[in-house]
Amino acid sequence: MTRTYPLDGEILGPDDPTTLRGRERLDGKAKRVRKTFFKTVRKALGQIPFMEDVIAAYYCAFDPKTPVKVRATLLGALAYFVLPLDAVPDLILGVGFADDASVLMAAIALVTTSIREEHRVAARKVLAELRR
Repeated sequence: MTRTYPLDGEILGPDDPTTLRGRERLDGKAKRVRKTFFKTVRKALGQIPFMEDVIAAYYCAFDPKTPVKVRATLLGALAYFVLPLDAVPDLILGVGFADDASVLMAAIALVTTSIREEHRVAARKVLAELRR
């Protein structure tokens, strides 16, 4: 069963890689992030204290209204978050997501003014659903 989250189809639009390719050259990263993001969020839920910001950053990264430079910054950080191979393996409980959290925190801090309230509202809805 495919689960949809708030804003799918509204802000995010269809999963058509050609729309991403035309606006930016991050189609590979974008597809990877979109495919595995929520699976990784479930694993990291108790380990990253600012998960609402991370999910809001996801919605911001795929929002067509977001400037391309902001999207590129967020997609780079989100791709690092979802990649299975990184500096500290995510399987190590307690520290596995520490490097991911650092990268995400830095990227979010750089573009925080571009993360709009509608992204944050959607993130809160997703977190409520994931915590059920």
